[in-house]
Amino acid sequence: MPMTENSTDARPSHLWVNAIQEEDRVSGCYLVKEKRLAKTRNGKPFLNLTLADRTGEIAAKVWEKAEALSSLFCEGDIIQVAGHAGSYRDQLQITISGLDLLKEKPEPDIFVETTLDDPSEMMQALREILRDVKDIHLRGLCDSFLGDRKFVTRFRKSPAAKNFHHSYLGGLLEHTLSVCQLAVGVAAHYPHLDRDLLITSAFLHDIGKIRELACDLQIDYTDEGRLVGHVVLSVAMVDEKLRGLKDFPEELAIRLKHLILSHHGQYDFGSPKVPKFLEAFALNLIDDLDAKINGLSRFMERDRQAGAWTEFNRMFGRYLLKGEIQPIQKAAEERIRSDIRQGTLFSSDPET
Repeated sequence: MPMTENSTDARPSHLWVNAIQEEDRVSGCYLVKEKRLAKTRNGKPFLNLTLADRTGEIAAKVWEKAEALSSLFCEGDIIQVAGHAGSYRDQLQITISGLDLLKEKPEPDIFVETTLDDPSEMMQALREILRDVKDIHLRGLCDSFLGDRKFVTRFRKSPAAKNFHHSYLGGLLEHTLSVCQLAVGVAAHYPHLDRDLLITSAFLHDIGKIRELACDLQIDYTDEGRLVGHVVLSVAMVDEKLRGLKDFPEELAIRLKHLILSHHGQYDFGSPKVPKFLEAFALNLIDDLDAKINGLSRFMERDRQAGAWTEFNRMFGRYLLKGEIQPIQKAAEERIRSDIRQGTLFSSDPET
């Protein structure tokens, strides 16, 4: 398209999302995670976007030529953006003055987040935990996966989720190691639990995610992931290995598969079965703990809301305390000063 006030004229240097501050001039290439064409109260079209790179997400608005520019790109595309950052109701957002669809292949590492931990060190720590499994049948099953180079390669790189927790390359390994470490502690605290069964299930509970999720410029579900899901895929992968092992006890196989099938805990959470013995309850709670701590920590780290509280978390239906509790009077005064500074004390959102 011809270069206009709503088009960028050259590929800009990239400004990371987590580095954007109020009044910054913004330029860079960003992944369009959400796109919505809406209208102001006066009937003027505008674009409401969520843009992202590997460091986070940020809201963006296109006020001019919104309909024409909307036809240039879709969700999942990479767009080249020019604009400036401002704050509205304590929410940082970009007002876009120019954009183009990026046609050349972008550098994937701009958009794909990777675990901060070293995959080789995590894999070694996981192997050490599994080496301590005493049951010869469960140990043999673990070794059959650890000796599968194709599996290990995918397992090291896979994300653990599309969005909430460990949603980055290497996230599955990081989450699995954490769940196994927690399982070791829980088994030590409750010695009447079957330690070997709990640790083995902690290792295998999410292995189907290597087939459920794929990552190019963003994490998304495979067809197999959408149609079958990682819980069933995990059991299928275990069954495949069991067929190559001699004399694996049938009862032990059933217990292990129940642990995998019930680890989400509730039918409403996509669990084909609910936990029906102690180790299954333990795995569900451990898995849930690790997922929530990681997901909420990331949410709080990326939150841009001013003050001690985060923006509203839709998944959990609440605000989260991220700073020190302030005296009531001081908090009220700071809120008023913030509203006056942004000019929102007596104004309303133009898009409502």
